Amino acid sequence: MLLLLRCLILALMLVLLFVCGTLYCLLRPLHRHNVYVLSRPFSWCAKLMGIELEIRHPERAHCQPCIFVANHQNNYDLFTHSNVMVPGTVTLGKRSILWIPLFGLIYWLSGNIMINRKNRATAVETLSKTAQRIRDEKLSVWIFPEGTRSRGRGILPFKSGAFHTAITAGVPLVPVVASCQGDIRLNRWRNGKVIIEVLAPIDTNKLTAADAKHLAATTHQQMAAKFTELNQQIAAAK
Repeated sequence: MLLLLRCLILALMLVLLFVCGTLYCLLRPLHRHNVYVLSRPFSWCAKLMGIELEIRHPERAHCQPCIFVANHQNNYDLFTHSNVMVPGTVTLGKRSILWIPLFGLIYWLSGNIMINRKNRATAVETLSKTAQRIRDEKLSVWIFPEGTRSRGRGILPFKSGAFHTAITAGVPLVPVVASCQGDIRLNRWRNGKVIIEVLAPIDTNKLTAADAKHLAATTHQQMAAKFTELNQQIAAAK
């Protein structure tokens, strides 16, 4: 009964959000603050799903413009990571998102950046244009460097695109780590605690393109260690 009720409420909320969000974005398409405005209702859904959220060091997210790099676990990221979103930030997503009914349209209209990862030349061009936009528009970009959902496999290896972009744009890299979300079940009243920690910004000013892979590796190590630490803290508190 709880599962049915919760799914019904979520579905109604999301349909309402998509309709209102689409109309809102049509009034100011591709605006730099659209993603932040639309992320607010998504962030409220975490409570509806019985998730207790703790956001650590949210002030670090205001180091703008920057490149945010976050771990990508499952579809619940939409409701948890959205609590860290700040104005002037868009996300970088696969072009295939455009074909998801309702969501694809609002994703594009809200100003997010679409990338075709299957075509390397096109992907490189997109990242180059993204770096230019960051410099010209003082825009921050949220990227999941794993490129896919980890689905309980920890933090997967990183692709280097986000790190090349940060270095090219000359902006800080801000890692964001969420603890494990693999135990969330819609048929339970309480789904435990998820901690999201914004790590200290990493300066890229003195780095070159040759440093991108090393930057990706060290950032991965830092985020993986934090992921383990957060999970241990939650387990110890039970």
